[in-house]
Amino acid sequence: MKPRQTSSAHVLIFPGPLQGHVNSMLNLAQLLALHNLHVTFLNTQHIHNRLTRFADIESLPARYPTLRFKTIPDGLPEGHSRSGEGSMEPFHSVKVHGKPLLREILVKERVTCLVADGFFGKMANEMTEEVGVPSIHFRTISSSCFWTYFWTPYLFESNELPITGEEDMDRIITTIPGMENRLRCRDLPSFCRPTRAYGEPIIPLDTIVSETHQTLRPRAVIFNTFDDLEDPALSQIRRRFPTVFTVGPLHQHRESRAATATNTMRSSNNSIWEEDTSCMAWLDSQPLRSVIYVSFGSLTTMSRDTLMEFWYGLVNSKTRFLWVVRSDMIAAGEGKDESVPTELVEGTKERGLMVGWVPQVEVLAHKSIGAFMTHCGWNSTIESVVAGVPMICWPYFADQQVNSRLVSEYWKVGLDMKDVCDRNVVENMVNDVMINRKEEFLQSADKLAVLARKSVNEGGSSYTNLDRLVDFIESISQERCLCTGTS
Repeated sequence: MKPRQTSSAHVLIFPGPLQGHVNSMLNLAQLLALHNLHVTFLNTQHIHNRLTRFADIESLPARYPTLRFKTIPDGLPEGHSRSGEGSMEPFHSVKVHGKPLLREILVKERVTCLVADGFFGKMANEMTEEVGVPSIHFRTISSSCFWTYFWTPYLFESNELPITGEEDMDRIITTIPGMENRLRCRDLPSFCRPTRAYGEPIIPLDTIVSETHQTLRPRAVIFNTFDDLEDPALSQIRRRFPTVFTVGPLHQHRESRAATATNTMRSSNNSIWEEDTSCMAWLDSQPLRSVIYVSFGSLTTMSRDTLMEFWYGLVNSKTRFLWVVRSDMIAAGEGKDESVPTELVEGTKERGLMVGWVPQVEVLAHKSIGAFMTHCGWNSTIESVVAGVPMICWPYFADQQVNSRLVSEYWKVGLDMKDVCDRNVVENMVNDVMINRKEEFLQSADKLAVLARKSVNEGGSSYTNLDRLVDFIESISQERCLCTGTS
C-alpha cells in the first residue's frame, strides 16, 4: 500500500446499532484510517459501551492515529431489551431522536463526507442534503439481497408477489434481472412472507423497500463483497447506481492492508459480546476438519423445542461440534422444563463444546473446523467464504434467506436447511457435509476462498476499489471545502 499524507477529508461513519452492522463498518473505518483519512466512528452509547467492554476499541487510536470515536444516545432506557423481537427498536429510536444530534455533529465537527448505514438512508439523506455534506451509503447485506430488496416493488407489479400460502413457497421467481429463475418464494427476504418466524423482529416490507430506494440519492454505495462472488447482481446494480465500490471481504481486507502497512498481521475484535477464547484450546485438541462449528448469530431466537431438535441432530450425527448458545437465544419464559436428556448430556461431553460467544474469524480459520452451521448473516457467510469452510444454512430473517440460496445453489459450497428444523434432517445434513460429500464441498469452498483472498491483494478488484473509494472521498470532500471556503 502506498503511504499517503494525512488527508484533509473528515469522514463520519454512522453504523446501525447491531453487531453485524458495527462489525463491518468498523472494519471499513480502520481501512480508511490506514489511508490517513480522518475518521470519526459514530455509535450509540449502548453499543460503544459494549465495544469498550468486550472489544478493547480504546486501543485502536494508538494503531490508527486518525481514527476516533463519538457517541449519541439511542433514546432507549439502558435496561431495555435490544435482542429478539426488540432488536430493531434502537434503529427506530435513533431515527426518531437522532436527527438533531446527527445534524449538530455534521456541522460542528466539520464533516466533509458521511458514510451512513443504508438502513438510516432517509434520515442520513435529509440531514446531509440540508447541511450540504456529500454522503455515501454502506449496505451491510449482500449485493444480491440488496438488489432483491430494490426489485421487490416490481415483483408486485408482475404478480410474483404476494406469497399466498405455504403451497406457494416453492414457486420460482422469474423476473428479477440478473437473478431470473434462481430464487423461489421461500428464498426471498423474510419480509416478503405472509408470516414471521419465531421471535423475528418486526420490520414492515414498505420500510425496507423505502430505505433501499433511498440509496439512489447519495453520491455512491459501498458493499462488503467482491466482484467474482456476486457478479450477476452487481452488474444490474451498477446500471442503476453508477458509483459502486465493492471492497470486501472487509475483515480480510483490513488484515492484509494492516499487515502490509506494519509488516505484521494485527487481528481486531469488533465484537459487542464477550468472547470465550477457551474454545481455541479445545479446538487444538481435535483432529483435522473434524468439528462442525454452529452459530446462529447475535439476533436469532428460537423455542426450546427447536434448540432440542438441533441438539439431538448434532449428537446423533456422532460428529464433534462447537456450538454458540447465547444466554438470550431462547425467549424468556419459553420452556418450563429445564432438564436435559441424559443422552444429550453424555453426547455433548464426549464430542461437543457449548459456549456463549467465540472469536468467529479465528474459529473458522482453525484447522479442526470442517463445516459451519450458520444463520447466513452476511458477515458470517463471507467470513466462512474467506476461510474456505462449507456451510449448512438455517436462515432466520431479513437477507439470510437470499444468502442461504447463494451458498447452496450459486456457489455450491453447502446445503440449505431453511424452513426445516428436524433432528433427522440436521443429522443427515451434518453427515453429508462432514463425511459423505466432504471433498466435494471442500473443493468448491477452497476455490471461492482463493478468489476472496485474491480480491483484497494488490491488483485485486476490492483492493483497487478501496483505493478508488479513498480517492473518491478526498475528491468529494474537496468539493465540500471549496463550497464552504474551508481548508
